[in-house]
This record gives sequence, C-alpha cells and structure tokens, in this order.
Amino acid sequence: MATVSSSQKPLDDEEDDGKERTCKRYSEIISTLPKEKAGQLSICISTRAFGQYDCSTHPLLTTSPHELVPFSEIFFHLNIPFPNPDTLSPPQIFHTHLPFTSLSQSVLDSQCRIVYVCRNPKDTFVSLFHFLQKKEEENPREPLSFEEAFEQFCKGVSVYGPFWDHVLGYWKASLEWPERVLFLKYEDMKVDSSFHLKRLAEFMGYAFSLEEEKQGLVKEILKLCSFENQSNLRVNKTGRFRVGHMSMENNPFFRKGEVGDWKNHLTAEMAERLDRITGQKLNGYDLRFLDTLDK
Repeated sequence: MATVSSSQKPLDDEEDDGKERTCKRYSEIISTLPKEKAGQLSICISTRAFGQYDCSTHPLLTTSPHELVPFSEIFFHLNIPFPNPDTLSPPQIFHTHLPFTSLSQSVLDSQCRIVYVCRNPKDTFVSLFHFLQKKEEENPREPLSFEEAFEQFCKGVSVYGPFWDHVLGYWKASLEWPERVLFLKYEDMKVDSSFHLKRLAEFMGYAFSLEEEKQGLVKEILKLCSFENQSNLRVNKTGRFRVGHMSMENNPFFRKGEVGDWKNHLTAEMAERLDRITGQKLNGYDLRFLDTLDK
C-alpha cells in the first residue's frame, strides 16, 4: 500500500500558495459512521505513530480515545474553538462522521490521508440504536422504539445520511485514490487483526520493521487496542468525555464489539429486509459485508 508524499497529486489538481498553507493544516483523518469502531482504530494509529510511548505507560490507558483524537463536528456543534493543528505534534489525527461528499474543499485539496472504517448495516443499526438510547436518557424527548428506528434506518433517515450513501462515497474514493483513502471493514479487522494493523501502519507511513515484528510490537499494540482491553479500562468504564460544556459517559462507546450481535435483536423479517435493501443499494459496486463470523 502506497503512502502519500509531497510529489503525489492531491484529490484536486489545482494548487497555489494559499491552498498549500491550508493543506498543511490537515494530516490524517479517520472517518466512520456513528458508533463504528473508530476509537480502536484511533488507538492503533496513534500508538504506532507516537513511537515514544511504551504500551505499558501509553496515555490511552488513562484517557479516552475520543479525547485524544479530536472529533471535528463536536467543536462546530458547540461553537467552541477547534484545536489549532499548528500546535499539535505530528501526526495530526482527526475524527469525523461526515460523508466524503461533505468534506471541506481544504481537506480534499490537502495531502492528508483518510482512513474509513465501516461495518455491516445490521450491526451498525443495532449499535447505533443502543448508543442513541443511552444518550436519550439525558434528553426529555421520547425516544423512538426499536421498530420505529429500524423503519427510519431502512428509509435512509439516519445520522449523517443513509448508510449506503455514506459507505459508497468512501468506497468510490478509495478506488479512485487508493494512495489517499484506505477503506476498512470492521469484520475483516476482526478476522485478521495483525494483517490489517500492518496494512494500516504502512498506509499511514509507519510501516513495521522486521525487527519490530520479531520483538512482538504488533501483538503489543493489538493487545492494547483490543475491544476487550479498552472496554475494561477504568477510564472507559467510569470516566466521562468532556468537550466545552458537553459531557457524557465513556462507557456507551464500548458496548459489545461483536460481529453478528444483530441476531439477538433483529427478527428474521427485519434481517431479510435490510439484506434486500443493501443488495439493491450496493449492486454493481463489488462491495460486500460479513454479517457473522460463524463458520
């Protein structure tokens, strides 16, 4: 997998001094739909990139990944100053839920690399529903029932737009600009975590050396980044995520992380309907999802 260098063309061929200065404000972007596993992905990237940290003393053991990797929309939503990228040590990593078509022109014109992670639509819906239910506990509005929320999801009424449009936007971009956009599926990462961590590290420009692999660094990072480890850390079980005047518990970000949990929530009719819609929406794009790891 190639990495982006200054000699490679950006997504937009037009360049000038003003744009060049703007481009340097962006380094790496992680994009997902809400409740897809960006937290662990952020950990993998930052742990590999910030080589000065030992896994046994890494800040991610005591700080939520959602605090260490700025989530761009929260700052705009709360109308508070966004962290100045010029003051951050490289690599500068940011997280967003925005569709590819909604990324700002300055991002598209930049030399930043974009990592997109998604998961199968059935687990996406179930995970998102439970996360929003947890948030609604602090909201006086009556939350949607599971059936109502499912109906909305099937119609494409969802946070950040229809699931299928969101996924296809980054899928097409990854095919057109593979040196700039890396498309990952959560299920694939679960099946072969080591392979995809090394693929991710190479894409980001931090490939593992043979010596590092022999020393077990890949396994150390995977252990630190694992859902089991992260979900059992005190900071993620009892801590709170704070930005400006907004505060929420960390534990809703770590629910199960299982592939195929949808089977415990969707009826056979619901699953068939979502499969049918997904087949229609993704037809012709050579994009498929595993919805179970059962052999």
